[in-house]
Amino acid sequence: MSVLAGIVPFDAVGPTAYWYLTRATGIVSLLLLTAVVVLGVLGTSGVQGSSRWPRFALADLHRDISLMAVVVLVAHIITTVLDSFAPITLLDAVIPFRSVYRPVWLGFGALAFDLVIALTITSLIRQRLGYATWRAIHWFAYASWPVAVLHGLGTGSDSKQPWALALTFLCVLAVALAAIARVLRTERISEAGRSLAVAGAVATVLAIGAFTVLGPLAPGWSKRAGTPPTLLAGSHAGLVVGPSATSVHNTPLALPFDSNLSGALTQSQATGGAVIDMSLALHGGTHTGELRIRLAGASNGSGGLAMTGSQVDLLLHGEPVVMQGTVTQLQGQALEARVTGGSPSPIYLVINLSINNQAGTVTGTMHAQGGP
Repeated sequence: MSVLAGIVPFDAVGPTAYWYLTRATGIVSLLLLTAVVVLGVLGTSGVQGSSRWPRFALADLHRDISLMAVVVLVAHIITTVLDSFAPITLLDAVIPFRSVYRPVWLGFGALAFDLVIALTITSLIRQRLGYATWRAIHWFAYASWPVAVLHGLGTGSDSKQPWALALTFLCVLAVALAAIARVLRTERISEAGRSLAVAGAVATVLAIGAFTVLGPLAPGWSKRAGTPPTLLAGSHAGLVVGPSATSVHNTPLALPFDSNLSGALTQSQATGGAVIDMSLALHGGTHTGELRIRLAGASNGSGGLAMTGSQVDLLLHGEPVVMQGTVTQLQGQALEARVTGGSPSPIYLVINLSINNQAGTVTGTMHAQGGP
């Protein structure tokens, strides 16, 4: 365990809980919305005639889960706004497609939330609206589910994780099967209509799968999704799971090289530790670009911090990929890091920093060399 001494004093600072809460509430929201849609679709089919699941029981369960989904969605929005990593405001969370951070995919999330709120409000004043009007709005609000799925795939922190992909697939499959079951139980639909509806449900599952493979799972999705350039070299993931997987290109990077560094340091606060972000520009050498360093730590009992996680991202101008890795050694204001992605072999960075805590500025030097 390396000691982070001299960079910032221990100040009851730590890894942001908001990021973890945002991820958790996002996943739970998808599960709850899926349950709402499945119950809503099946609630008017032959299932409602079962003695084990009477109509009023399904209706009450549908309503309770809907209200729970709204609560979790609100928590998801609040924690997303409070997490300072991405520049997302409260207006971005409720007004679709205005955010500077992944505007389309974040906009889908805002649109899904707006549709859910519209459904909730109209349900509360259902008697004043009349059944026909409420029913029309109710069906329209079901559009919030596929929009939420696209939002999660397009901008979710865990969208590439196997467990998250499996959960999303199960949710999509559950809704598709519920829709097929309803169509097959409805006598008013012709055979041709049933065949068309079943084909549509299958096509929807295949389309979402194709989008996932060609979009979020494809290289370079962060940039194509609309992530601001200043954030492309940073990620929360390295704080807990180590270096992220990156693409390796065939053109060898000229090594070794030296660069001067200058930039800013920020510190976020929570109980029990620290998260320190440094955003540095490379200049004065053969390569220019950006270096981002994120350190997470806890108190070491002597006024400093013991590092518990790290993320290092190096973006060189003219290079097609962001090199990513972690800090391998840290002592005072000197650190060493290992990154991959810019050459067939790892690149080792030796970084010496000079930090002005009062001004929040950082200067220093970096030496980059190849290695096994």
